[in-house]
Amino acid sequence: MIVVTEWVEAGTALCRQALVDLDGPSLLPGWTRKHVAAHLSLNAEALGNLVHWARTGEERRMYSSAEQRSADIEAGALRSADELRAWFEESAETLANATAELTDEQWRSTVLTAQGREVPATDIPWMRSREVMIHAVDLGAGVTFADLPTDFLQALCADIRAKRGDVGDLSGPLPDIAAYLAGRPYTNVHLTDGTPAEPLPPWL
Repeated sequence: MIVVTEWVEAGTALCRQALVDLDGPSLLPGWTRKHVAAHLSLNAEALGNLVHWARTGEERRMYSSAEQRSADIEAGALRSADELRAWFEESAETLANATAELTDEQWRSTVLTAQGREVPATDIPWMRSREVMIHAVDLGAGVTFADLPTDFLQALCADIRAKRGDVGDLSGPLPDIAAYLAGRPYTNVHLTDGTPAEPLPPWL
């Protein structure tokens, strides 16, 4: 079974670039760059739980609760910049190594997302791709949606449309449409009648 991890690797590299400067606010309301950095590492560990589930059959949820997830992010954001960068690298490497060891049969295992949806383990790399790509932008350190791979943006738009289910046809540059659908700052996105698209709430 072929499981594509190139987007995870590309997004991880973009995050690494953006994590050089962890001072100041992120582009996400109420979160500093350190909050985003902590979330990225915690997400890698949470997805590692799903990899464990797929490998062993032992149920291991991504997070014990939404409240604990939020508390862990707040606590993580108090770490130093150096600690956060080291945590990011370690958690990303651990997740990459764990996924590389899954067999074809294990990749077909069913696990649960943080929202409780049943998905095959083959969805795990896509779940991580979304996190590292979008949050590389959210760090507000110079990475934009225009820096993300075209094929990733196309897949992201299709994924968000399928989950939102309330978005009509749009016109505009692909990076701006992806940013719009993700509930991030955008420009030049219009409905097919030329009306400017109304902002959507954040997704992911």
